Formats: sequence, C-alpha cells, structure tokens
Amino acid sequence: MSRRVKRLVIVCVSVLFGVCFSNVQAELSSQQLLGKFLYFDENLSEPAGQSCASCHLPDAGFADPDTHLPVSEGVIPGRFGGRNSPSAAYAVFFPEFSYINNVAVGGQFWDGRAANLTEQAKGPFLNPVEMNNPNKATVIADIQASSYVGLFEDVCGPIVDVDAAYDCTAEAIAAYEGTDELNKFTSKFDLVMAGQARFTRQERRGRMLFNGRGLCSQCHLSGGMMMGGGGMGGMGGMGGSSGPVLFTDFRYHNLGLPKNTEYPLDQQPPGTIDLGLGAILGVTAENGKFKTPHLRNIAQTPPYMHNGLLKTLKEVVHFYNTRDIPGLWNPPEVAENVETQLLGNLGLTSSEEDAIVAFMLTFTDGYTPSGSGGSGGGGHGHR
Repeated sequence: MSRRVKRLVIVCVSVLFGVCFSNVQAELSSQQLLGKFLYFDENLSEPAGQSCASCHLPDAGFADPDTHLPVSEGVIPGRFGGRNSPSAAYAVFFPEFSYINNVAVGGQFWDGRAANLTEQAKGPFLNPVEMNNPNKATVIADIQASSYVGLFEDVCGPIVDVDAAYDCTAEAIAAYEGTDELNKFTSKFDLVMAGQARFTRQERRGRMLFNGRGLCSQCHLSGGMMMGGGGMGGMGGMGGSSGPVLFTDFRYHNLGLPKNTEYPLDQQPPGTIDLGLGAILGVTAENGKFKTPHLRNIAQTPPYMHNGLLKTLKEVVHFYNTRDIPGLWNPPEVAENVETQLLGNLGLTSSEEDAIVAFMLTFTDGYTPSGSGGSGGGGHGHR
C-alpha cells in the first residue's frame, strides 16, 4: 500500500469516526474518547501526516496495513523502524513487564522496553523514525490547536505543565486501547467456545494439532490465563476465573529466526544484530529473545515475526515445523539461547500445516455464522 493510499484509508476511518461520534460518545468514557481522538489524529506528527492508526489500523487488525514491507515507514519518507509493527489490539491484556528469577514476562514492544501501554504510548511521538516530534512541547502545542482541546482539558486539566499533559496524553491513548473497539472477542473461535458455532473438520483437526504435535499451544496458550493488568471488558463470555484466551504465554523466546535482509532492513549498517530483550536488560542469556505475540486477528496482520521475515501463516507454520532441517532455512540471526524443544523438526505434513492455519483463521474478529447475516465469512470463518 502506497503512502498516499495509506493516508486515504486513515482519512476514511477518521470520517467514519466523525459520522459515528454520537454513538461513540455514549459508549466511551471522556478519557477513552479523548484517547480515540489522539489515536487517529494525524496532526500530532512533525510534519503532519501520521497518527497511531497509520501503523496500527483497525482494518489491518490494528497493525500496519503496508503488508509489502517488513517494517513501517515513519512520517518522514525513507525513514523506517527496525521491527514489524505489532498489533495494538489486545495489548492491554499483557501484564506489566517483570523480570523475576531470570524469566521475563509482559511489557510492550517486541523487546519489552515499555512496562505498560501508557509507557508505550509515549514512545512513537518522539521517535525520529515514527512521528518525529522534536519534544513533548510540540505534541502538546498540536493538541492545543486541535478541535478537541476542550475535551483534553476536561480530562487532563488546564495545560500548564508539558510533562503532566504529555503523561495524560499517553494515559488517554492507553485507556482507548483498552476498550471493546480494540478487544472485541467476536471471532469464530469465541463463538465456538460459547456454543454458538461449530468448527469445520479441517479446523477441528488444526485445533488438535495446535494443542498436540504442532506444540503451538506451548507458547500460544489456547486456554485462559489470568494475568495482572488485564483488559477493560469485551471478553464476550471468554472471561471467568481463568481469564480470556489470548494465545500467548506473555514470555520471551529466541525462535532461531534468520536475519531479514530485504529492503529497507538491508540498509542497516553491516553486522547489525537485533538482540531483542537481551539488549534491553543487558543480560546475555536473553539475547535474541522476543515477546510471544497474541494470535488474535493474526490473519489480518502479515508479515510475521519481529522482523517481518515470514509473509504468510503457512510460512510461519512451515518454519516452526522445519527450521532444523538442513538446507531449508538460513542460520539464526542470534545463535545463542535458541529454543530447541518446541520447534525445529516436528514432522508435520503439508496438509497438517494447512489445518493449523485453518484453525488460526478462526481467531479473526467479526465472525457471523452462516444464515445470520453480516459479513463474517460463512461456515469456515475465513474472511
């Protein structure tokens, strides 16, 4: 998707947002509504033209719509981030980052460098390869010039302290990201679990493999886990004492992924190695480890992995299945700390890989069973 088309999509979303304003106003708190304005405001970059939604678009599973690139382009043409944009949906369910007994859990970004959603929301505004603001004051000045400045002051108080106003900005965005608009739990998987739909034969087979010989559920847990700092609702029957099903262990692993050398990552200085969590903690034993993402709406968020190397879900499953077969894949970017127990040479057939993919396609929100109207994709739940 070109930059021009991408921005047109954002404008259309913003127009739709305006049309639906009266309904949203009734559903969101003042803080959440402010967060939504901030999330979609393209005037909060320098120059104007990029919002949070530019790289975390609703129609792309709240990830980057530029599926032809492994990483995202910022507001300055030719400036790219170094990693694939993760989904902003369901991120609220990841617990606060912790590192206890040599085990890292939770946090935001692929490497956990932000403890929580509020801290994460502070980063992109000031990142030169993202929204490129020189300082917090520039962001707050743009908010002061916005049409929603009155709402901002209602929520955050009079703007007299830039740091306090900036913190309130991030808190509002985090509050919006915790709403049902990002965390719907309306997939075919959810309806099946609630007894309102049925898996196809291939999906049932895929579920058995996902939880069995495919070893997917060892990290992408298919049963709920109650973790601290959970979501703000929208569990749609998936709650309960065990919490919602998010398909993640919230932990960090080195999957032995090869380095991605395609454009624009091929412009990195020679010898550049992404150490992930290890670089953040300064702990060699964590080198090469990245956070296990949730799999909600996974079909909508290609490319995959932290460096965007894998382009389809079939390719992802095939990598897990065959990583250790000589000659099929390049060596790991970080050879230390590679996970060897849960992937590498699983012996799955191509048909079994396809079944696992079919099961993962049932994780897409907006599913409507056949015969009940809507656009959920019929009996197979494929959108």
